This record gives sequence, C-alpha cells and structure tokens, in this order.
Amino acid sequence: MGVWMSKLMSYFGDKEARILILGLDNAGKTTILYRLHCGEVIQTIPTIGFNLETVTYKNIKFNVWDLGGQTSIRPYWRCYYPNTQAVIFVVDSCDAERLETSKQEFQAILSEEELQKAVILVYANKQDLPGALSESDVAEGLGLPQIKNRTWSIYRTSATKGEGLFEGLEWLSNVLSSSSK
Repeated sequence: MGVWMSKLMSYFGDKEARILILGLDNAGKTTILYRLHCGEVIQTIPTIGFNLETVTYKNIKFNVWDLGGQTSIRPYWRCYYPNTQAVIFVVDSCDAERLETSKQEFQAILSEEELQKAVILVYANKQDLPGALSESDVAEGLGLPQIKNRTWSIYRTSATKGEGLFEGLEWLSNVLSSSSK
C-alpha cells in the first residue's frame, strides 16, 4: 500500500525540489526570489546569510535557498550544496566589469562534486536597464557553450518587471519532472 500511495502522490504533484539561487552581490537574487514567491517586487537589503521560501509551480514545491553573494559569504555556499537538484545562477547583465568574477564563481560551482547532478538555470538579469549585456554575451562570458556534461539553460530576465522568470521556472520544472520519471 505504501508504494501505491507514493506513486499516487507523485502523480498528483507532491514533488519537492531543493534549489539554490547563487550569484554575486547585487545581481538581483533576492528580488527574483520574492518576485517568484509573492508575485511582486519587495524592497530588499543585501542578504547576509540566506533567505528560504517555498515556491509552488506546476505541482512542484521548490524549496528555494537564496544565499548572500558578498565575497566574504561565498565560501559558505558549499554548506548548502548537499541534496540540491538545481542551481539558479543570477548575473547582473549591467555589470560587465564583474562578469569575469561571475564566471570564476560559476565555474567553481560547476566543479563541486555535490552539485554534479544539479540542473543549471542562468538568469541574465536586469535586461530592462540601459547597457545590459545580451543573453549571448552573458552565456559566452560564463562559458556556457563549453558545458557538455550537464543540463543548462539561460534566460534574459528583469526581476523588477517579472520578465523571463516564469519562463525559466517552466523550463526548470519540465527538466526536473522528466528527470524523475
């Protein structure tokens, strides 16, 4: 009976996924989290530590951990890696000067053993602002085209306007649903 109930619950969408939102400070991670969680922009301050919210989308409960991106906090990201199914990596598309730093942090995440099976979703954020790098420039800057051993995608987003966020979540939900079958 337990196996039958488990299959029935998974059919009706009792699936949960652990997601980390990572990226440099001021990339828009917390704004994205609360836009997905409450559907609106909430005034935020720099995250010291983490924010945790549950976002339900397409019958999947995403337990989303938004981790602070300041230089002094980044070494502690690894404490949150175990049992993570996906990483949402957020890049400030207007901050071309720190794209190389974003790439270094992103590549370090990819090399972590505990994240080897994690799906990667990149949000090229702040696309609504003047001077934003294109989606393809961000992809090249992070080295996405060279990634051949894992599932990834990139979406141009504006957290403040809500553009592109749910398209990325749709992709993520499809990938996670198909990988569990």
